[in-house]
Amino acid sequence: MDTATPAVTVALHDGTSVIASSGQVDARRHGELLLPAVDRVLAEAGTALDAVTDVVVGVGPGPYTGLRVGLVTAATFGSALSVPVHGLCTLDGLAYAAGQEGLEGPFAVATDARRKEVYWARYEDGRTRTGEPAVDRPADIAAALAGLPVVGAGAVLYPDAFPDARGPEHVAAGALAALAAERLAAGRELLPPHPLYLRRPDAQVPKNYKVVTPQ
Repeated sequence: MDTATPAVTVALHDGTSVIASSGQVDARRHGELLLPAVDRVLAEAGTALDAVTDVVVGVGPGPYTGLRVGLVTAATFGSALSVPVHGLCTLDGLAYAAGQEGLEGPFAVATDARRKEVYWARYEDGRTRTGEPAVDRPADIAAALAGLPVVGAGAVLYPDAFPDARGPEHVAAGALAALAAERLAAGRELLPPHPLYLRRPDAQVPKNYKVVTPQ
């Protein structure tokens, strides 16, 4: 599952292929949409929740509020089912999907970080990220990414900075699951299910506030 972007996306993977998936784009309703999506996917697959052996969750980068919905839900399922919970970079899922659709590297992935910024990373191919994810204004990285295709909603939002925008625009849990299954089968460790925020949340405790206590 992934809620790091406006897409609320869930998929069930049997170790070989995706057997059911769901995706809705709604930046304000992650908490409302995620659990019904899980129910739909399990029902479509004819699978009970207790048959799940591993949980994979996108760790971002993404805005604080949406991202934590998926992470908390994944942790809850892991605890209730006593199964491992694995983290995967959301940008890696987009890159993998682009590679599966035929895009050959090098390229970059960019998602909407709000505040007129993008979360982004550069890739050698659909499976290989070259460097850590970052958050920047599009104009500040346009020169560095000049000539490269850029995958994701961030590219679509800022065509002046990223003229060669490519799909997919939003991450799909099926791609995350397929990439995770591939890496686990190869004996590679995935990330811990911890959020990759890259910046402080919008809501912060004000400085120098006055504390009022009963006398």
